[in-house]
Amino acid sequence: MSALVVQDLSITMRGMRHVDGVSFDVAPGECLAIVGESGAGKSLTASALLGLTPDAARVAADVLSVDGVDARDFSDSDWRELRGNRIGLVSQDALVSLDPLRRVGAEVAEPLAIHTRLSRRERRDRAVELLESVSMTDAARRAGQYPHELSGGLRQRALIASALAGGPAVLVVDEPTTALDATVQARVLGLLRSIADAGTAVVFISHDFAAVRRVADRVMVMRAGRVIEQGAIADVLDAPQEEYTRELIAATRHEPRADRFGLGDAVLTGVEVSKAFSGVPAVDGASFTLLQGQTLGIVGESGSGKTTLARMIVGVEKPDSGELRWNGEHRVQLVHQNPLGAFDPRWTIDRSLREALEAGEVPRAARAARVAALMAEVGLDASLGRRRPVQLSGGQRQRAAIARALAADPDVLVLDEPVSALDPSVREKVLLLLGRLQREHDLTMIFVSHDLDVVAAVSDDVLVMQDGVIVEQGPVAAVFAAPQHPFTKELLTASAPTPR
Repeated sequence: MSALVVQDLSITMRGMRHVDGVSFDVAPGECLAIVGESGAGKSLTASALLGLTPDAARVAADVLSVDGVDARDFSDSDWRELRGNRIGLVSQDALVSLDPLRRVGAEVAEPLAIHTRLSRRERRDRAVELLESVSMTDAARRAGQYPHELSGGLRQRALIASALAGGPAVLVVDEPTTALDATVQARVLGLLRSIADAGTAVVFISHDFAAVRRVADRVMVMRAGRVIEQGAIADVLDAPQEEYTRELIAATRHEPRADRFGLGDAVLTGVEVSKAFSGVPAVDGASFTLLQGQTLGIVGESGSGKTTLARMIVGVEKPDSGELRWNGEHRVQLVHQNPLGAFDPRWTIDRSLREALEAGEVPRAARAARVAALMAEVGLDASLGRRRPVQLSGGQRQRAAIARALAADPDVLVLDEPVSALDPSVREKVLLLLGRLQREHDLTMIFVSHDLDVVAAVSDDVLVMQDGVIVEQGPVAAVFAAPQHPFTKELLTASAPTPR
């Protein structure tokens, strides 16, 4: 008997059908992956499984059965009883999903207070057991910490423990590894697979096909609210029948960057650069060279120091010791990982770009034309300038963030995880855009990322960081083809697709 059965699910909002005739089932011990671009309807489909669709949504289905319970006509109180008890949710951003004012143990214990009659002490002890069950080291101590005191991987494990607390038959996991580094991602995916193997039905929503291969048994491809293809992992991903599926898969395959000639002189030289926070080294003795026209990739796990090094290069942080030696005057701009958080939510995109031009001392009379030119340069229609950031798609926001960085006419762009949250085809378009802009503007780029495949495609050289130290560096093709340091080997192994 399937733990989850959905037949002819449709979701309509404001007269528009966003999910249309979707059908699937998931058995105990099985993992079904749902893939597709932004707007395909995959997350909205998942929200219907949990009774979390927007108030304006009208949900209809011939069958919507969760752990044997018919949920088609559920009230809000019915859904509250079902959630956490028969079906659990692990969302994308653990830092946002976990209450910042509540200790991790209390967060994990909350479903136990709702769905069990355990005493406070029993709930506390059970929370520690749940943290241990998701392979969290020193679980008793971690239970007393706040979310911001944990790494990204530990926060995600805490969120999984909370979702499992009520013993649900079905676990819905929405983009759980998007912001995680390769080795941490591999551990979380291994944990999710072990949860499925223990008998839970898992619905895994992702745009990462390598992750899908690692964890899922079957895959369902969605486009514009419809299922266009589904089947066993090997059948769909290795021999897709639909052109759209082939395009999605192709967008995730990046050829290593060819050797580039004609790179210029050194723009920046780092000499034994170090930075510590509260006495703990974040960057320790980093030495490197950045050449004119080069793209330098920086990779490493969370806490490795890569973002701190990037922030020092931009000038947001100052080194405690060592030196960053610029060869002449250079304008440096940062493109953030999260453009939604980087933009003022109250301002339109036009206003944000005008503000950037004002800071660059562009005359007022020339700003409107320059804003239009910047929008066109990054492939955005001028009409989108009248929208606020929240009204744009993820790819549009990232293009707008790049346009704002270009407004200052920079020589050097520092990009911190610029495509990690984007779907494959959108990510490919942004990477192509960056390549074109680099050629047209003779830009020098620093590309910080946990996606080694993307780094290999866009970078000339790469720095590999571990615990604040550059453990390996050199041409990206040479380092990735024949890594010398054990940590580099571990990163590459963790990021390699491993079909089930």
